[in-house]
Parts: sequence; C-alpha cells; structure tokens
Amino acid sequence: MEKNSEICNEDIESIKSGIPVEEESQDLSEFFKVFGDPTRLKIIAILENRELCVHVIAEAVDMQQTAVSHQLKILRQSRLVKYRKEGKHVFYSLNDNHIKDLLRIGLEHIKE
Repeated sequence: MEKNSEICNEDIESIKSGIPVEEESQDLSEFFKVFGDPTRLKIIAILENRELCVHVIAEAVDMQQTAVSHQLKILRQSRLVKYRKEGKHVFYSLNDNHIKDLLRIGLEHIKE
C-alpha cells in the first residue's frame, strides 16, 4: 500500500508541474476573456487575411465607428491586433499568426 501511495504522490507532483503559475493563469484567463465577445471575434475574423481601417471594419460589422474603436482598443491592449498610421488613417491587422490559429481551432471545435 505504501508503494502505491508514493507513486500517487509522484503523479501529483508531475501533474502540478503542468499547471501554469498564478500570474500565467491570470494572464491566460484575461487573454481568453477577450475572445468571449462576439463583436471582437468578428473583428478578428475580418482581420484574418488583411489589414483594414476602422471605417471599413465598422461597416463590415454594421456598428458605429466609435464602438468598433473601443473594441479595437481592447484587442490592442491584449496584443491581439496591432496598428499603423498612414496620414490620418489608422490600419489594423492581427498581431501574429497565433491569433488566426486560435480562431481557426475554435471554429473547428464548435463545428464538430
């Protein structure tokens, strides 16, 4: 019986080693909360293949430009999108391919 107990304790330690530390857990939780909003998901999907200005994004999601700008700010703060300025225009794009992958994997999962 003691041997099983030792194995079990070793397994628990091994399991615990796979748990993100508290700060990582908190950051990851906040990261996935951003994906919890349908408007933000639509914006991410729109930006999947090209860089666009706020005006075009707003038209595509049928929302006011100020509301879209607010969502883009959240996406920027979460490092999901980046932007560049060209004169008076601001263009947004996905920060990297990981964002595309997360969206694609999520969509595949819900379609199964």
